[in-house]
Amino acid sequence: MSSGEQHRRGGASSDDPAYDLDEGFVVDTRQTRRETEPVRAIPQTRPAASPARQGDQPSARPSGGATRTLPSGDPRGGQPTPHAAPAAPKPRDPRPPVSARVRRRRILLALVVAVIAWLVFLIFTPLNAWSSIGRVDAVPAGDRPAPGKGANYLLVGSDSRAGLTDEQAGELSTGTASEDPGQRTDSMMLMHVPDGGGQAALISIPRDSYVPIAGHGKSKINAAYAWGGPKLLVDTVEQATGLRIDGYVEIGFGGFASVVDSLGGVDICVPFNMNDPLAGINLKKGCQSLDGKNALGFVRARYSDPRGDIGRAERQRMFLSAIMKKAAAPGTVLLPWQYWGFTHAVAAGLRMDEGMSPSQAKDVFLTMKSISGDNGISMVVPIADAGYRTSSGIAVKWDTTKALELFHALRDDQPLTAS
Repeated sequence: MSSGEQHRRGGASSDDPAYDLDEGFVVDTRQTRRETEPVRAIPQTRPAASPARQGDQPSARPSGGATRTLPSGDPRGGQPTPHAAPAAPKPRDPRPPVSARVRRRRILLALVVAVIAWLVFLIFTPLNAWSSIGRVDAVPAGDRPAPGKGANYLLVGSDSRAGLTDEQAGELSTGTASEDPGQRTDSMMLMHVPDGGGQAALISIPRDSYVPIAGHGKSKINAAYAWGGPKLLVDTVEQATGLRIDGYVEIGFGGFASVVDSLGGVDICVPFNMNDPLAGINLKKGCQSLDGKNALGFVRARYSDPRGDIGRAERQRMFLSAIMKKAAAPGTVLLPWQYWGFTHAVAAGLRMDEGMSPSQAKDVFLTMKSISGDNGISMVVPIADAGYRTSSGIAVKWDTTKALELFHALRDDQPLTAS
């Protein structure tokens, strides 16, 4: 098509500066408009393309028939106009800042380290205390009963003043340390640890129980400790009960008081007014917290209890239950200084037979805890006469038939009844 035909049809030649090869628009400059107002574009129709022939020049006519408005001030449309819409904001990153993530990881790591350190402390503390427990030879010689089902441990509270000064012994109303007879047992308990989830039992043996003692005829059972120490005492209990004793645990006056004080006292309900100068106490009836001195007097008192040795055995089991509850309380375990003080006070006051292992000690502790939570039987050996007259003075005579039934049930790991 000639340039004349292009001008007659209102087109523009490729030499016309208003013709945009890239955009394909023709700007009408015949109307006067303000520079800031967009100029209306005149659409151009491009004829259908014909097959290219050799030597033909590329068509100068723009392709397509779309209409596009060019911004004023820039006929080529290369730059945005002041009236262009603002760019859309970038989407917000939902992840927290890197610094916050790092802080969270550090806090989590610190918590994990603290938990691990606490578990290590819980395990290390009793193991460390275990090394300071005193050891005694409590395994008797000669014929012994055959092992039965479960395990049996003898728990003994002695009147030993070992480790106490005269002043401390006086404060505890136990006599002077220099005059320590040191060979009597104020309390004895037989603990049965069952096999396979059976029934645990804690049986009090009155200290004045009248039983045979090897080489000494019949006498009060606490005399066996005075004559032959732990070894003769264990032998006497085995022969009287027919039960094999698998472990021996003993605590003295000073150790008992220290354990109570390490817990900050123990809550106990005193069943009646107890004014006993020999035990060093003057307690009123009612629930109260007892420190080491008053707790020791509470479990030792005999003359202020109308039931004498039988009442004392019951109070001893009652107090053992209370002290186990306090020892297992969260406040004891979660306070490092109290947990450390309690475990080491126990270790310092205890003596065990040489053959006892940490696993056996754990069984004793867990069984005491179980019985204190009413998951076992707590009782005294069946009594026929609590005022039995003997050559050794007033003693406690067992009900032989019922006592043997009890011991046979323990040997065979059978369920017990509190009666």
